[in-house]
Amino acid sequence: MPAESNKKLPAHAELQRHFRKRDPLLAKVIAQVGPMNIKAQRNHFQTLVASIISQQISTAAARTIRQRLVDHLHPESIQPQTLLELSHDQMREFGISKQKAHYLRDLTERCHAQELKLNQLHRKSDEDVITELTQVKGIGRWSAQMFLIFALRRPNVFASGDLGVQNGIREIYGLTERPNADQLAEIHERWQPFATAGSWYCWRYLEFLKNG
Repeated sequence: MPAESNKKLPAHAELQRHFRKRDPLLAKVIAQVGPMNIKAQRNHFQTLVASIISQQISTAAARTIRQRLVDHLHPESIQPQTLLELSHDQMREFGISKQKAHYLRDLTERCHAQELKLNQLHRKSDEDVITELTQVKGIGRWSAQMFLIFALRRPNVFASGDLGVQNGIREIYGLTERPNADQLAEIHERWQPFATAGSWYCWRYLEFLKNG
């Protein structure tokens, strides 16, 4: 079993000590925002379904579509077998685009055939998880990284391609533009081995600024 798959998210005091030493600017953000809180998403299949549905639409729209799906399947739940029984036309009625319906069918068929064994991903390294998930149509590196953070709660995921992370870095470090590749690499080095916390605090800091 890869060593990184055994690691857990650090305690708040450990984060504070690490970032006070390695990145004082982020340490100030941690003091302002408070302890990191990442709730585990334990149903991995439902997490990936929600990820596909949510792509390129608002949070409210995605929530509405997921609720329609849940209501239709009740009292069953969102599982590979129940989704296999849905036609593309039915998915379209819920508000799922034709393309996303194809993505969901690919995910469902892979899981149902045990080509993708979601219950074994926790044993794999971060990069191996990304490699497996990105074989599914509609799941790219960003979606796989979100899965690592919110489903597997891995401690060292640097979501450098996420606009929220980039905008958070711009605000925290007082940059005039979003960070370039060299700046991201430097920040990534500072955050090791707790890059997940860095990513999370970028998102929360933007909310902190928005809410005053």
